[in-house]
Amino acid sequence: MIKLLIIEDEKPAAQRLFKLIKQIEPDAELVMHLEAVKDAVKWFNENNMPDLIFMDIELADGSSFNIFKEIKISSPIIFTTAFNQYAIDAFKVNSIDYLLKPIKIDDLEKSLQKFHSLQKNKSNIDYAHLLKNLVNKEYQKRIVVRYADVIKTVEIENIAFFYTEEKYTYLFTFDNQRYPIDFTLDQLDHMIDPKNYFRINRQVIINFKSIEKMIAYSKARVKIILKPLPSFETIVSTERSPYFKDWLIGMSDTIAIDV
Repeated sequence: MIKLLIIEDEKPAAQRLFKLIKQIEPDAELVMHLEAVKDAVKWFNENNMPDLIFMDIELADGSSFNIFKEIKISSPIIFTTAFNQYAIDAFKVNSIDYLLKPIKIDDLEKSLQKFHSLQKNKSNIDYAHLLKNLVNKEYQKRIVVRYADVIKTVEIENIAFFYTEEKYTYLFTFDNQRYPIDFTLDQLDHMIDPKNYFRINRQVIINFKSIEKMIAYSKARVKIILKPLPSFETIVSTERSPYFKDWLIGMSDTIAIDV
């Protein structure tokens, strides 16, 4: 029986991953699902190492690399990632495995087979050094969009926010243009610079520069007034509020908050 730890900031993604794992390894046991760097550090300090860790690279409160600054991890890790080919090659060279999102069961099965194979010949991997090289990746600078028969590119910095509506994903620019795109918000999370963009809830990712005003909406939530103004309310979800405040602290500009 394999004791698994999943570190993934999207609960549905974690649930889907474990469901796929159970199809391949029916006896697998999920010892814990963690969503943030700080939660992972606390858990590792209080618990024994699991047999195997599935770890997303970018978490709600920062890069997984920050975990390795605090904890010496001896368990093998399978990373879930949307990194570019350069990073994928790095994973191969360092003899650890990766899964590209959205995760396919065939790829997952190969990763688990590799895990079992490596267990027979354990080797020490410097995950901290590896991740340090990976987190400095290049983020997407533009997105290709199509409307009617026209194809054009939109610079990422010109996008005020991304959102989903009726199972479709859209970008909205600062000059009030809306375009459908082929990426999900989960994919965009890994493509755009987290210093400039933040996913406030499951439906919306905002550009820091689009924030005009913030209002205390409830004890744990914040309502954001964006410019340009969308046709729907933009409210930071309860689970993302602590990370949203940390994100704001990292920005140099000042924004008014009504309380």
